[in-house]
Amino acid sequence: MKTGVIGCGNMATAIIGGLIKGSFAVPGEITASDRSDGARRKLAEKYGVSTKADNKKCVENADVVLLAVKPNVFPVIAKELREALRGKLVISIMAGRSIADLEAGLGAEQKIVRAMPNTPALVGAGITGWCANKNVTEGEKKTAGAFIAAFSEAVELPESLMPVVTSVSGSSPAFVYMFIEALADGAVAEGMPRDAAYRFAAKTVFGSAKMVLDTGRHPGELKDMVTSPGGTTIEGVAVLENRGFRAAALEAVRAAAKKAREM
Repeated sequence: MKTGVIGCGNMATAIIGGLIKGSFAVPGEITASDRSDGARRKLAEKYGVSTKADNKKCVENADVVLLAVKPNVFPVIAKELREALRGKLVISIMAGRSIADLEAGLGAEQKIVRAMPNTPALVGAGITGWCANKNVTEGEKKTAGAFIAAFSEAVELPESLMPVVTSVSGSSPAFVYMFIEALADGAVAEGMPRDAAYRFAAKTVFGSAKMVLDTGRHPGELKDMVTSPGGTTIEGVAVLENRGFRAAALEAVRAAAKKAREM
């Protein structure tokens, strides 16, 4: 399917790679634009797609257009592309830009999908919440779902939950990286070399997450399977509980969601 991509940053590059790998589009069907010559050249060399400096030329033949620019750039992009996007399916991954914002900039009649991917999409392990406005047909929703599923797990949700998506999947990788770093620091304090500590910590977080997804068991049940009476794990669990680990994580997600609603 002919696809136009506005923006050639890291997320746009990952998405384009997913679209090609997932057979949503072949390189010859994808055109991307960016004001940076270097970003365009790098993307063209990596995936063999067409790139242009002119945003209008980028989208003129596209059926689907991805807006992968910074939210603060949107007013300029909207003014430039409002007429050029008419009748096309527009998918936005701009954080904090609601469907109402997008309609205000592009027109109330525009077909709009709002999506929130997370950075693990860069390594093919992301999850993306998405929603569509009333102008998007059921057939176009299937197209949008296939587009997103090419680079990430796709979950359609009501727009009212998008701030929660932003916090629990968009912001939470940072929380997890902090946890991995802290686990590794603890291992280093006990004598483990730094590179080995990061690998053990990261691999353990990865494997634990995979167990939650693959077994379908409640995280508390899986925790109990590791926590033997009088053993090492319960000692560590007690410290985390005493230090408010779970409460801190819960409040971090809620704080991020609150900020997302205010953006």
